[in-house]
Amino acid sequence: MQCRGWRCGVFVLALAALVANAALAEEIAIERVFGPEVPTGKYKHPASINQLANGDLYLVYYGGEGEYEGDTAVYGSRLAVGSKQWTPPVKVADTPHRSEGNGVIWQAPDGKVWLFYVVRYGDTWSTSRIQAKISSDGAQTWSDPMVVAWEEGTMVRSHPIVLADGDYLLPVYHETGHDTEKVGSDTASLFLRYSPKDHTWTPTNKIHSRIGNLQPSVVQLTPEHLIAYCRRGGDYEPTTRGWIVRSESRDGGRTWSPGVETKFPNPNAACDFIKLQNGHLLLVYNNSQVDRTPLTVAISTDNDQSYPYQRDIATGDFDYAYPSAIQTQDGKIHIVYTSHARTVINHAVFDESAITGKK
Repeated sequence: MQCRGWRCGVFVLALAALVANAALAEEIAIERVFGPEVPTGKYKHPASINQLANGDLYLVYYGGEGEYEGDTAVYGSRLAVGSKQWTPPVKVADTPHRSEGNGVIWQAPDGKVWLFYVVRYGDTWSTSRIQAKISSDGAQTWSDPMVVAWEEGTMVRSHPIVLADGDYLLPVYHETGHDTEKVGSDTASLFLRYSPKDHTWTPTNKIHSRIGNLQPSVVQLTPEHLIAYCRRGGDYEPTTRGWIVRSESRDGGRTWSPGVETKFPNPNAACDFIKLQNGHLLLVYNNSQVDRTPLTVAISTDNDQSYPYQRDIATGDFDYAYPSAIQTQDGKIHIVYTSHARTVINHAVFDESAITGKK
């Protein structure tokens, strides 16, 4: 077949686009983990993922008929090494006469697996407290629950990190006195510092900002210098424009600066922020001030000075939000997020080069 003139040019461009799209599809693999058909209730939100010491992936979320329904509980599922199928979700936290919220799964250096989650004592999240369970057998069985944060209105959403001195730093946030539709300016992020030696939790100061902030995620650049990125506060109306809020610590995570708005737009939705094995930083967020789409990954190779590498990993007419990111032992980046009005959990897997274009 011969092509001449502009038709040939159009054909070549179309062929190049098809090849490029096929290459991109190979770079980022996205699977639908669970949807409305799973018998834990149609609502599934937000997911948290971690890799266990044996290589298995473990995922948790809270499910039920709706965000504020009284039947919500935290569910867990496992993707065993070598398997292509997640196990059916099982209930791992369910407080009698209470509703559960955000679950976070994390394995500590001593091998213990922590499940942090929110328990709501009233009609709104401002009545919540944080509880935890511990597993000593790779998330097969769990301890009785313990209260981590007693102050009303305290919640969790992001993974803890291990500090240079061996303490754990758990990102949390606090909000009180609001109805179910608004987050006010007194909403603030903070951290709970855990000592594995004496098993105590110590809160840091609260991070305040212009319209409030919540759901921080944190990385440690040096033993003394840490950076946190937080979801903005404010109401949910499109007229309230905002950006991701940034704070930093210069004393090993003990105290934190006031939150300042960054260049990254934020539609009042969660983001996640992790440090990769090579020292690069990964931020995943909704690149919009209004919509929870697209879901964008940004990479910094210069310790948070700039993020020249960015790519949308989910975009379209639905919401793609509340990402939880990890890097597994093989170097792969995994991000779980919810979509379709919080009824579907998705799992994206890719190499850093899928974002940077550098092998």
